[in-house]
Amino acid sequence: MKLKIQSVFSNDFLRYGKVLEGYDTKELLSVLEEKTPLPLDSVVYEPTDSNLESLSIAKDFSLNAYGGMPIQLGYCNGFNTKLNCFEYHRGSELNIPSRNMILLLASVSDIHNGRISSKCTKAFRVPAGTVVQVYETTLHYAPCCDVHGDDIASGFRVVIVLPKDTNTAKPDIVAKNNEDKMLRAKNKWLLAHPSSAEAKSGAYVGLTGNNIDLSCLN
Repeated sequence: MKLKIQSVFSNDFLRYGKVLEGYDTKELLSVLEEKTPLPLDSVVYEPTDSNLESLSIAKDFSLNAYGGMPIQLGYCNGFNTKLNCFEYHRGSELNIPSRNMILLLASVSDIHNGRISSKCTKAFRVPAGTVVQVYETTLHYAPCCDVHGDDIASGFRVVIVLPKDTNTAKPDIVAKNNEDKMLRAKNKWLLAHPSSAEAKSGAYVGLTGNNIDLSCLN
């Protein structure tokens, strides 16, 4: 599959999110680099981190980016080049990387009858220090290493900001429709590729086509 990597500053990104200006992320990313783990053979995600949430920028995100809503600051760190899954939330997500990364995205409107093809995927490069808002109508998952960058072997570290309690324990529900079957955690609907570890652990399988691997791009 031919996949062009575009910039989050391109017009094509406007369907999926926007870059937020005016935030000083220096201290935030310093804490991310110094106080969070970085596995180089997997990906680790923590919905909340007290070191990040204690910083003054956390209040700025709550008041400005989320209009006063309660939020959480966590992180997603590691090494990844594959799509694997798509997820979405009720409410936008902020991504702030300390190193260049790539986001693989699609739109909720691309889901039909509980399925989405990986051919709908778009790739966007996010420069280090950029505050990127991913809309709630945008499908996304774990970030990917910048496969054409000089520091691919060093992996990525990304601050993840979401409405409070997102990605915590799944509520106990009785499925009323197909979307309910996708619920994987609190405020997290997920469509897994059949080859992914998530599918093997019981996640809803709804991502068809090739499981995109950026390391295979020419």
